[in-house]
Amino acid sequence: PPHARRGGRALRRLSFIMPKLARVTYRRRHSYNTKSNRFSLVKTPGGKLAVQYVAKKAAKAKCGDCGTALHGLPQFRPKQLKSVAKRHKTVSRAYGGSRGAACVRDR
Repeated sequence: PPHARRGGRALRRLSFIMPKLARVTYRRRHSYNTKSNRFSLVKTPGGKLAVQYVAKKAAKAKCGDCGTALHGLPQFRPKQLKSVAKRHKTVSRAYGGSRGAACVRDR
């Protein structure tokens, strides 16, 4: 359905209230319907529909050799990684946070 492409999950949640696709304006200057410009519609206490931007989901940290997900590391977007302490970005092992344990054993 067309409403599933436009705003995502929240728009489908509000579709029982609005029979037609709601027309809303973006709040930022980015005016194209891209992956980085996704939003959900939220009804304000005043009864208006407001746009809330949805952040992209972070991918798991992967091993540089085999590409499997690394255990013990939380998922962060690249911008968040700058402000997080080092203990959250590594594990206490040689090549910790960069290579998986199996790949380190093979080295």
